[in-house]
Amino acid sequence: VQLQASGGGLVQAGESLRLSCAASGRTFSIYAMGWFRQAPGKERQFVAAITWSGSNTFDVDSMKGRFTISKDKAKNTVYLQMNSLKVEDTAVYFCAALKSGTVVSASSYEYWGQGTLVTVSS
Repeated sequence: VQLQASGGGLVQAGESLRLSCAASGRTFSIYAMGWFRQAPGKERQFVAAITWSGSNTFDVDSMKGRFTISKDKAKNTVYLQMNSLKVEDTAVYFCAALKSGTVVSASSYEYWGQGTLVTVSS
């Protein structure tokens, strides 16, 4: 499975961004896709996940209402819509895919995209 993330950039606080993650290869083996982020000097943090079927989503309470994960089945692409961005959302955002395991745990994911940088200025 290959993952290609895109959509990062520099925005001001309060603005929005949509990240994309296109999956290719043996996608039939994927159970779920997730987004994680990692700020400088901090551990990788779970942001959201969605089952490959699109029927279930998982998110973090602190980001609920601002971040929304979705999937386009036809394009094998997962999106992370981020609204009302805050300075503390600044991080490298990674998409990942897992075949089985706990969706909130980075160690469960076998495949990772290259990361896309999101910078939110005040």
